[in-house]
Amino acid sequence: MSVVGQQPPPFFKRGPAPLARLALFLALSLLLLVLDLRFHTLEWSRQAVALLVYPLQRMAYLPVAATDNAGLYFSSLASLQSENAALRRRQLDTANRLLRQEHLELENQRLRALLDMKQRQTVPSRVAEILYSARDPFARRMILDTGAQQGIVTGQIVVDEQGVVGQVTRVFTLLSEVTLITDKDQAVPVQIVRNGLRSVIFGDGAGALELRFLAANADVQVGDLLVTSGLDGIYLAGLPVAKVMKVDRDTTYAFAHILCQPIAGVENHDQVLVLGQGAALPAQPPEPEKAAKPGKGRKGRR
Repeated sequence: MSVVGQQPPPFFKRGPAPLARLALFLALSLLLLVLDLRFHTLEWSRQAVALLVYPLQRMAYLPVAATDNAGLYFSSLASLQSENAALRRRQLDTANRLLRQEHLELENQRLRALLDMKQRQTVPSRVAEILYSARDPFARRMILDTGAQQGIVTGQIVVDEQGVVGQVTRVFTLLSEVTLITDKDQAVPVQIVRNGLRSVIFGDGAGALELRFLAANADVQVGDLLVTSGLDGIYLAGLPVAKVMKVDRDTTYAFAHILCQPIAGVENHDQVLVLGQGAALPAQPPEPEKAAKPGKGRKGRR
């Protein structure tokens, strides 16, 4: 039965044939293609559709972009870490080169100063390098890299670009031992430049010097420059030795207590200059022949 106002659906839906629909749709498609190609009639529709689907495209591309960004982040992080490590190594190498360059510049300055002193001296000399200090903790000695094979002999004076450092006291084949002027057993004849007063300066064994055997009222002032007097025939005259730092005049003692500071870098440098022997001692006149003994005289008369 049918309800009032409603008709039952047909048992078979009738319409155009499938082939006719296919032909119609093909014709419409070709017409739209021709119209769009010639007149761009569907450009606005494409733009509208692209605008509508753009958020969906971005959302669909998010996983791929996140994966690419994560890979790029980790690869760039590893690259930056390796680059930073390389830069640190390069910085350390550069710092090492700069430090070595500064050390070489200072060493060149000292060598030029030593060579300048060598040119000023009238005796032969040789530049030597300090190898190490002597093992005796109670002595102020150092070992040089030159010895008897290089012409070093006992008694030669060792100086730097500023003044006297010490004296060669022991010579080996390839090495030599230098006793510093600050050693307690080392003595140097000196003269005060200001007034020409002569005396002998001794090391105190602790890095300083002491001017001894001067009267309490001797004309010595703080700041006086002491140079070698050359009276011993070993030290060349005029070599800077020390500077007066303290003068203690106690009337209860016959001699003044005078402390001095060495001018040369006694324990600070790596290269020194070994001077040749100074002016030779004047030859002593030959002793007069002694009178012949009586016995020999009688024998001669016989």
